[in-house]
Amino acid sequence: MNDEEFEAIVGRIQQEVFVETRKVFGDIGFERWRKTRYNGRMSDADSFARITGNCGDTMEIYLKFKDGVVEKASYFTDGCGSSALCGSFTAEMATGRNPDQLCEITGEDVLRMIGTFPKEEEHCATLAVYTLQAALDNYMQQQTNRSAS
Repeated sequence: MNDEEFEAIVGRIQQEVFVETRKVFGDIGFERWRKTRYNGRMSDADSFARITGNCGDTMEIYLKFKDGVVEKASYFTDGCGSSALCGSFTAEMATGRNPDQLCEITGEDVLRMIGTFPKEEEHCATLAVYTLQAALDNYMQQQTNRSAS
């Protein structure tokens, strides 16, 4: 097999993966899957949390606050593409919100934002939101401890 034949095979496989992924995640999810946003550990976060779900995926959410509002949020996961997608949308939803608004974010909200998502993977949205809530809880505890000092 020469280089041209090899490249043609790789191109066909990539197209098949893209078609299948777009079918599973829809247009919005597919585009985010291809160009992930908000991914990575944040070294200067005001708070973070790490939770391992029943599926074995671990989700981390990082929050940076300014004037009582999330200025920056990010996620990191060792999980599947569905976990990464949910982490990305959860971080996006957290950005620009205050603690009360963060409490209102649900897994259903994340799934609605993505649009199309496999039923058997919906637990990934719940994992991302639980991790966000744990990061918020950690932040609020830190604020309470600072006030008490």
